[in-house]
Amino acid sequence: MDTAALKRTWSSAETLGDEVPLFFYSHLFYTHPELRAMFPVSMATQRDRLVGALGRIVSNVDQLDEVTAFIQQLGRDHRRFQVIAEHYDAVGLSLLTTLKHFLGDQWTPELASDWAAAYGVIATVMVQAAEESEQVSPASWEGHVTAIERRNMEVAIVHVRPEPELVFEPGQSVAVETPQAPRLWRYLSIANAPRPDGTLEFHVQLVPGGQVSSAIVRKLKVGDVLRLGAPVGHELTLGADEHHRDLLLVAGGTGFAPLRAHLERIDVQWQETGDAPRVRLFHGARVPWNLYEQRLLQSLAGRPWFTYTPVVSDDPSYPGRKGLVGDAAAEDDFRAGDLAMVCGSPAMVKHSLARLRAAGVASGDLRFEQFATLEEAPLEGPHEIQDGQLSPLPAERMGSAR
Repeated sequence: MDTAALKRTWSSAETLGDEVPLFFYSHLFYTHPELRAMFPVSMATQRDRLVGALGRIVSNVDQLDEVTAFIQQLGRDHRRFQVIAEHYDAVGLSLLTTLKHFLGDQWTPELASDWAAAYGVIATVMVQAAEESEQVSPASWEGHVTAIERRNMEVAIVHVRPEPELVFEPGQSVAVETPQAPRLWRYLSIANAPRPDGTLEFHVQLVPGGQVSSAIVRKLKVGDVLRLGAPVGHELTLGADEHHRDLLLVAGGTGFAPLRAHLERIDVQWQETGDAPRVRLFHGARVPWNLYEQRLLQSLAGRPWFTYTPVVSDDPSYPGRKGLVGDAAAEDDFRAGDLAMVCGSPAMVKHSLARLRAAGVASGDLRFEQFATLEEAPLEGPHEIQDGQLSPLPAERMGSAR
């Protein structure tokens, strides 16, 4: 398989912009009209997600060993769309037809064979993962909304009781569909540790123009039923041998949500055993009222294992630490053996990582979610690509999105 040719021809197709996804979707829906119902009514936000992700992943098939876990997760996660093996055939044929149309004379029998083989490898990994998942978990969960707290103009905290029980790790996220915005799925980070009653907590920030965030913050009601996908993501989780490590947590806005799950787990551990790792949290916001968990965090600051530093960037009258949260975190007393977790907007994460690395924090001691466009997201290891999902997925992500 000539992987260099796969990458070269995909790069050539990418330069054509919207023409490629338009042709792809036209072919897919014309040849398989039954698939149209799996996508949002408006395709304006769908754009090149499916065809773009397919092309990028398939053309990087030589890195399969590095991203197998990621591709398997895609296969498991697609069960919530009722995707079956035959759908992969339809999508693959439309992808190859699209490439043939746009590549012209470059589409040789050898190149066609390589693209088909590479797609087959990826699709097989996804289908096998989905089949294995069917044996142990449902395709999706019902999430019964039990309470909603509007914390400020932009943030709502939503309490949900999933049926059946949803097993997850602190730091993971789930895809969510609301009754007010059907077929528009957005990832929400779970903001709590596993609880005896099985409930989940989501922190949702209003995104300008965001159909789902507006539906949740402004229209969702107690008693509504959400659809939840399987838990995903391991960038902000801890391994079984890492729970003893001291933590430096750096959050921007509702990027605090997955980090709050760790605080809850650690607090329960401390109350039960009297033992806990040292945790320092830096939570940044533009204005003071966006520090929406200030009361909880000030209360937790009375724990011997926890310190809390709120940071405000846009209010010169703020009496506490002002500036960017990454700058404040970089001044922390980070020690060998500590682990830093960063979550927030792409700009906030990028700045914070740069400052922490400049302060001497090794890359191996940094954990963060990578939210990137297809153009920005190299397949360099297990990570989550916001626009790289092989399905109608988010332009916005809340609970660790901004």
